[in-house]
Amino acid sequence: MINFTINDRELQVEEGKTILEVALDEGIKIPTLCYHKELTPYGGCRLCLVEIVGGGRLGLEASCVYKVTEGLKVKTDTERVKKARKIVFELLLARCPDSEKIRELAREYGVTGTRIKLKKKENCILCGLCVRVCAEISQRHAISFSGRGTKRTVQPAFNKISEKCIGCGACAYVCPVGRLKIEEAD
Repeated sequence: MINFTINDRELQVEEGKTILEVALDEGIKIPTLCYHKELTPYGGCRLCLVEIVGGGRLGLEASCVYKVTEGLKVKTDTERVKKARKIVFELLLARCPDSEKIRELAREYGVTGTRIKLKKKENCILCGLCVRVCAEISQRHAISFSGRGTKRTVQPAFNKISEKCIGCGACAYVCPVGRLKIEEAD
């Protein structure tokens, strides 16, 4: 067991757990859009940021990928964390203004609008849930990330419908913003 402190609560936790897993087990709410307990953590949405205040590399870290270590001290609701999450929410609202899930979660954390103007709506937050569920659960690898930076997208190889896709719908099921839809074939 590892001795670990979160929000001034001293805990003993199993080795190998992430900060987010421990927080969820303890009923500590941390927002996230790219986390799913059945998939490998990715740290893509950055909403799960927490502040490491002792026992590790100090600063903001994505709690879904940061493993708990002996003596680690974490705060989930400091002013620095709140400010960083607000910026992330604004970026998400700018990227996906039509997503009810993002608007609802942002409102819950006190963000009702964004100062950021993007050229076009993407309606995909690049969380990677669809890519990971296709690779890890259905084991088809029919879609993946393509491109870099502002040109990054999720698509099948060469942007052509993949023969590997079995139409299971897992990608649409895990999409937090409803970007992916399953259509019935004629």
